[in-house]
Amino acid sequence: MTLLGFALVLTASSCHATWNFFVKRINGGPELVWLFSVISVVIYLPVAGYIFFTQQFDWGPAAVTFVVVSAVLHLGYFLLLQAGYRKGDLSLVYPTARATGPFLSTTFAVLFLGETVTTQVIFGAVAIVVGVVFLTGGFNSGAKNLTASLAFGVGAGLLIGSYTVWDAYAVSTLLLPPLLLDYASSLGRSILLAPVGLKRIELVKGYWRDHRLGVIAIAVFNPLAYILVLYAMTFTPVVYVAPIREVSVLLTVLMGSILLGEGDLKRRLLWATIILFGVVILATA
Repeated sequence: MTLLGFALVLTASSCHATWNFFVKRINGGPELVWLFSVISVVIYLPVAGYIFFTQQFDWGPAAVTFVVVSAVLHLGYFLLLQAGYRKGDLSLVYPTARATGPFLSTTFAVLFLGETVTTQVIFGAVAIVVGVVFLTGGFNSGAKNLTASLAFGVGAGLLIGSYTVWDAYAVSTLLLPPLLLDYASSLGRSILLAPVGLKRIELVKGYWRDHRLGVIAIAVFNPLAYILVLYAMTFTPVVYVAPIREVSVLLTVLMGSILLGEGDLKRRLLWATIILFGVVILATA
């Protein structure tokens, strides 16, 4: 893996953990997703417009199909993650999703993109899964919010694995401009969730009034995190990119346990470190 690719994904991990922290702190629903998606569309419009009019690209049926499906997969991920954050702990839901995601991304990349997998890759994936099991309380049925956090985390991970491989094919094979692919996703969420946002406009106004800086931070860092990953995937295999993104797990555990008062930092950080160990094994395979 190149140094540039590693730097892009590492920066993306920091951005990803940051916007997830603000989403959990605001603790909103689909109306919050609509609000920050609309703001993202406005913020990134100048850059998206410049790329659209200056880069030559054939927007045929295949390209449009990939853009639409990508937007739907990302929307499903956002809504499921939001529901998980309302019913579980950030430092349980998020690490579960982010650990399940690379495992499935790697599997899908092998099956559908023809990428290769080695014993080292398998070992790294197992380390991640074990870390997730114990991070969420192991088999202790009394762990706080374990069932809900695990269920939502795995579901979000499935969507992560799906959209990662789908988008990797779009930017690496169809050569879709990464920023435009993500911009279309934000635009799609803005349109599809408009009825919900307008129906709950008082909640939307409340988020803007009470959490303006947080909403803007989400609107900036949410697209930026994935745009950086998409650019990395134009020249780096998914089996490397997907796992290295999980550095954000450690950051999120720290944020959830310390800044949001979810506690249990020592144990969670220990098993988050095991997840990171698995990520390193996968990244160096």
